[in-house]
Amino acid sequence: MMETPYHKPVLLHETVEGLAIRENGVYVDVTFGGGGHSAEILKRLGPQGRLFGFDQDEAARANRPDDSRFELISANFRFIRQYLKFYGILKVDGILGDFGVSSHQFDQADRGFSTRFDADLDMRMNQKEALSAKELVNTYPEARLREVFFRYGELKRAGAIARAIAAERAIKPIETTTALNEILRPFLQRGKEHKGLAQAYQAIRIEVNQELTALEELLLQSVELLRVGGRLSLISYHSLEDRMVKRFIRSGNFQGVVSTDFYGNPMTPFKAIGKPGTPSAEEIISNPRARSARLRIGERVALKTKRN
Repeated sequence: MMETPYHKPVLLHETVEGLAIRENGVYVDVTFGGGGHSAEILKRLGPQGRLFGFDQDEAARANRPDDSRFELISANFRFIRQYLKFYGILKVDGILGDFGVSSHQFDQADRGFSTRFDADLDMRMNQKEALSAKELVNTYPEARLREVFFRYGELKRAGAIARAIAAERAIKPIETTTALNEILRPFLQRGKEHKGLAQAYQAIRIEVNQELTALEELLLQSVELLRVGGRLSLISYHSLEDRMVKRFIRSGNFQGVVSTDFYGNPMTPFKAIGKPGTPSAEEIISNPRARSARLRIGERVALKTKRN
């Protein structure tokens, strides 16, 4: 398994511990990637345990472990219930997710995820999908570009950036990361150019891959999929993802407001386990990309249906 070169798993032990693994349980790693988290889960499973991995990036197949208890599904995790049903799985004991972009994807210049390389604008996690970063930048209406940069990149000058892109592409197509970087630079805060570029790339990547929509669909399906006592163990890397996970674990919805039934019982399918986890100083030194990681764990609970 190409574990370390492909991707160094973040909060490895904390995330897997958060699943409270049952030896013969059924678990899902929805972001298989380099297989680091999956390998740790398999260590803790008994002969009858099962693990399903999801990854829409074909490159991840090279990391598949030779283990009869494991099944790799080459698909977006937003289709988790559909694919598990195909394998006869209606309930699981835990779902692990390490969202964002893998080190492998960042470090492959031709994937276009990184601001460091001169490459074609791509940013597709599933390269079979039609919409690439190049397509987005060159065809989205200016108003929609502004919305993408403001909503997903939280860029204060989203409108100015969208206008500049629209003006440039009217002259010639914007095809490379270098070309995009040159357009973006005048609108970035001095001394924080790298952060600003990262925010712009994050916005484009989220839209290209529909990342927040996929996360929303995963969370909604997890209510039905997880057995009572089953766990979510999810790592986010930016506030948009983390806010969704936090609110859903707290309230069972994305508004963060707890609803009650006729008797006043809270209609919350999860309870939060512990405080949000963050990487240690030592882990950040050894793996700087872990810096913004935040782990949240939720346990599926039975809803009360009558007066106490």
